[in-house]
Amino acid sequence: MSSVVVIGAQWGDEGKGKIVDYLAQKADAVARYSGGSNAGHTVVVNDVAYKLRLLPSGILYKDKTCFLGNGVVINPRVVLQEIAGMHAKGIDTSNLHISDRAHVVLPYHEVLDGLQEVALGDRKIGTTGGGIGPCYMDKAARVGIRMCDFIDPTTFAEKLKRNLEAKNILFTKVYGAKPLDYDAMLKEYLGYADQLRPYVSDTAVALGELFAQGKNVLFEGAQATYLDIDYGTYPYVTSSNPTAGNAATGSGIGPRFIDHVIGVVKAYTTRVGEGPFVTELFDTNGPGTHLRDKGHEYGTVTGRPRRCGWLDAFMVKNSVRINSLDYIAVTRLDILDDMPTIKMCVGYEIDGKQITTIPADLKILAKAKPMYEEFQGWMTDISKMETYDELPAPAKKYLDRLSQVAGVKIGIVSVGPNRSQTIVLKDLF
Repeated sequence: MSSVVVIGAQWGDEGKGKIVDYLAQKADAVARYSGGSNAGHTVVVNDVAYKLRLLPSGILYKDKTCFLGNGVVINPRVVLQEIAGMHAKGIDTSNLHISDRAHVVLPYHEVLDGLQEVALGDRKIGTTGGGIGPCYMDKAARVGIRMCDFIDPTTFAEKLKRNLEAKNILFTKVYGAKPLDYDAMLKEYLGYADQLRPYVSDTAVALGELFAQGKNVLFEGAQATYLDIDYGTYPYVTSSNPTAGNAATGSGIGPRFIDHVIGVVKAYTTRVGEGPFVTELFDTNGPGTHLRDKGHEYGTVTGRPRRCGWLDAFMVKNSVRINSLDYIAVTRLDILDDMPTIKMCVGYEIDGKQITTIPADLKILAKAKPMYEEFQGWMTDISKMETYDELPAPAKKYLDRLSQVAGVKIGIVSVGPNRSQTIVLKDLF
């Protein structure tokens, strides 16, 4: 038996979906433990792209049991759209199990998300507008609707009525917005509940049984370390804990069941939305633009262009500590193939002094200057290379320096989007 947690070590969009999909080949189950439909994964198999928002990446394997744990917030409309999309591509979803303790994202959460962003003005967070934050707000306030409530028509009707009355007062009195219609929402979502009911169960018990049987389990994180509500660049973060420690809490298993943690690191850095970004490139026709265009750096969920910058190995080093990473998986190395020179941030300076940790205070972080090292590019197509030894010497030098600065070994190098374009240095299953 072995269990592996896969997390993002930057600001998300590192390619976790591909790494999970690849590792899932030797896993018996894949469990997602945090986030909601604001998290997008793209998995490419035999040149066919599958865009996932809620479904675990393991859904592409018929023989893998897939879980959406209690730490995930479920938008019924979105997950049913995804399920229908999988069926249209011939993918069977009968192996999907949704926790009866997972909270439900409803239309009033989505409306509130948009109203809050508008009210914040220049201080907006840059959310996807999917209602994820307001759903977690209700969860913390103990007024949320869980899947066990949602699939019980009587309980759902009662809780929806009570919650919508409170939200409509907020919409009309505070934001000057129109109220939402209870009867229409109830009718629509009772229909969704009927479709989702067969998928809902106590997933923590099912996971426990798999561990008792000695099965291999893969835990899939959403978003990433620097979007974590505790350890990210708060308040420009998500509303949950994508870090490795939440794999236990968000799925209902004890921390002793976790054997390994892999952090996924993109070979450069991107972020979506607002917030600090020390290595961001602001050019209009330079390396930042090149990274965005060649890497197709646009949000899976929103389509927004991603902010792009050089690889920040210093923030990866901090991720190693927070998540106790055993290995990192470096993705999108091939995007750098035709860049003659490449930079890597190996530390931060504030007021001329090198710092040893990333400040929590954003006013202090705003003063940070990246300490760059420059590397010769390899100017070679690496997309067909199958072993680490085949990689050009400059590429290996770049990877070795990342490993040295971050203080962690490299276990996987991705040289393209397809499942087959994966170089494995350390097999964890």
